[in-house]
Amino acid sequence: MNTDGLVVALRQAARELTGRHSIRDRELTLRRIVEAAVETVPEADAGGITVTEHGEVVSRHTTSPTITKLAELQAELGEGPCMSALHEPPENGIILAQDLGGADGQRWPQFAPLAVEAGYHAMLSVQIAYQPGPKSAALNLYAVRAQVFDEDARTTAALFAVQAAMLLYGCEQAIHLQRAVDSRDTIGQAKGILMERFGVDDEGAFQMLVRSSQDTNLKLVEVARWLHDEACRRGRVEHGS
Repeated sequence: MNTDGLVVALRQAARELTGRHSIRDRELTLRRIVEAAVETVPEADAGGITVTEHGEVVSRHTTSPTITKLAELQAELGEGPCMSALHEPPENGIILAQDLGGADGQRWPQFAPLAVEAGYHAMLSVQIAYQPGPKSAALNLYAVRAQVFDEDARTTAALFAVQAAMLLYGCEQAIHLQRAVDSRDTIGQAKGILMERFGVDDEGAFQMLVRSSQDTNLKLVEVARWLHDEACRRGRVEHGS
């Protein structure tokens, strides 16, 4: 295996993934993961990412409408390499189908003939393990020819999935952090409104928000957002706008 070439490919993919956009942009990150994987993994002709959250399986950023349809079929049928990678992955996270028109077809009897009919005879699905809990993801690569995903391809795909997992984890953390910052700012603005309106201090304003949250069974940030929006609305009315 040309390990130097693999390292160069993965480093280049990482630079492109992190250099083109903000890490907070999850969808752009997912799209670039698919593009870089198809470019990097030997013999891969097409690809996509399957994500499951709260029991719903969704296909993201496939390289063609045909791949989108194949991903949707696996979700509808409840079988296929990507479903196995999502729900029943082995220790290495790799599900390999070398010949969907041959022996591997017996593993997924409903899906395999549809994949072959669509022109794809081999699949390589790798779990992207980036977060415990109800969320999971899989990188799915498709090949027109059978028996093409050799050890090098499998190793590259597995390493790429690890890289993708770290990027997605960072993306999720950045999103959560931004939400926390936005919530803090919203609550701070609401406290300022209450302090000015009722002449209370910071702690008094916060307690007013807490009591309102308890009384209305709304989250604290939702109460704060309503108060902020209401103050903005009144301001526009008072200024005749």
